Amino acid sequence: MDWKETYNSRVVSAEQAVQAIHSGDRVYLTGNCSVPQVLLNALVKYALNLENVELCQPLAVCGCEYLAPELEGHLRVNSLFISANVRQAINEGKADYTPVLLSELPLLFKHKVLPLDVALVHLSPPDEDGFCTMGIETGLTRTAAESARIIIAEVNQQMPHVLGESAIHVSRLDYIVPVDYALSELSMASDGPTDEIEKIAGNIAPLIPDGATMQLGIGAIPDAVLKYLFDKKDLGIHSELFSDGVIDLVNAGVLTGARKTLHPGKIVAGFLLGTNRLYRWADHNPLIELHRTEYVNSPFTIAQNARMVAINSAIEVDLTGQICADSIGPRFYSGVGGQFDFIYGASLSEGGIPIIALPSTLTTRDGKLVSRITSFLKAGAGVTTTRNHIHYVATEYGIVDLYGKTIRQRAKLLISIAHPAFKDELSFKAAELHYL
Repeated sequence: MDWKETYNSRVVSAEQAVQAIHSGDRVYLTGNCSVPQVLLNALVKYALNLENVELCQPLAVCGCEYLAPELEGHLRVNSLFISANVRQAINEGKADYTPVLLSELPLLFKHKVLPLDVALVHLSPPDEDGFCTMGIETGLTRTAAESARIIIAEVNQQMPHVLGESAIHVSRLDYIVPVDYALSELSMASDGPTDEIEKIAGNIAPLIPDGATMQLGIGAIPDAVLKYLFDKKDLGIHSELFSDGVIDLVNAGVLTGARKTLHPGKIVAGFLLGTNRLYRWADHNPLIELHRTEYVNSPFTIAQNARMVAINSAIEVDLTGQICADSIGPRFYSGVGGQFDFIYGASLSEGGIPIIALPSTLTTRDGKLVSRITSFLKAGAGVTTTRNHIHYVATEYGIVDLYGKTIRQRAKLLISIAHPAFKDELSFKAAELHYL
């Protein structure tokens, strides 16, 4: 049978497709900016016919209709990285959270720790040989789709054809729902750069050598660093994700990947998280390769990149170098994501530079200024990166290297890059704790 006949024979409406989901099933929902929205909406409408369906998802850029109170007992979200749309439900006990390293997230499905019945995926149109691609979200979806008994695919005319380990033949799809709508967008600099962020980026940039390979975590700080790199040469990317900021560096001839020691000449990532400009640029772009996250984020893969620079953000850091990036005290906020994978991987790299970057303070809702460099983490806070793995910490007041330093030295260094309004208090607390 010609692949076009196979394709046409499996085309159904979204309403028909979700009827393949049964009570008690565990369903994977492709996440990030690639949430299959037509299928998700159809599932929400059909959910009252189902009981105890578990919906596993990573970060998801979409609404929260599938968390409506009337769906309790019908659909329940199990988030493996908390996004804004599910944060409140998780902290109210109305949805679940499974902590996991991003490098191991797909392996939960592959190794049947979380056996999947159905995968809801979002694909590009097939090429002349009948191969769709997973578009802007390959890393977390590839293994999940292979692990599911049934694959239900939205095939979107506006999903770019992205190269790498992304292709899937139409014969692998059990149900096909053709759609045509714009993908979700998430700008890393949506709020605009602040003076603090610009200063932090300026402090980090001098550490990045020519020929470095970079990982850029989620947030405004990693994105802001890119603007300070136009005087560098032959930079590369190996990252769980990248966003719009890389385009200008490529166009300027700065980001070439020519000196990468792994996948030279290629931008390697698991997924894209950005705007339509990025999606258009990625379409059939031979510079880009998306691979499985368990490969991209493996510390032992990362370490093969010489001069590996990892830039990640944090919520708070204590005076011993413990990093919290996933919770505010006991209140879950996000997840470990790729932070630990890349901090550890970069530390194993020849000439690697692992960096945690954060503003020195935050302002609470009631207008109170609070230090993010603290004598100890908030009660209930999670340790995302341990004091044993920490290297560089950057704020708008400077950058310090904690690796191989005593607790006394660490406390002094971190106080030196704290906001001036909190230095005396931190010094007093450090002395009280016998750090100084």
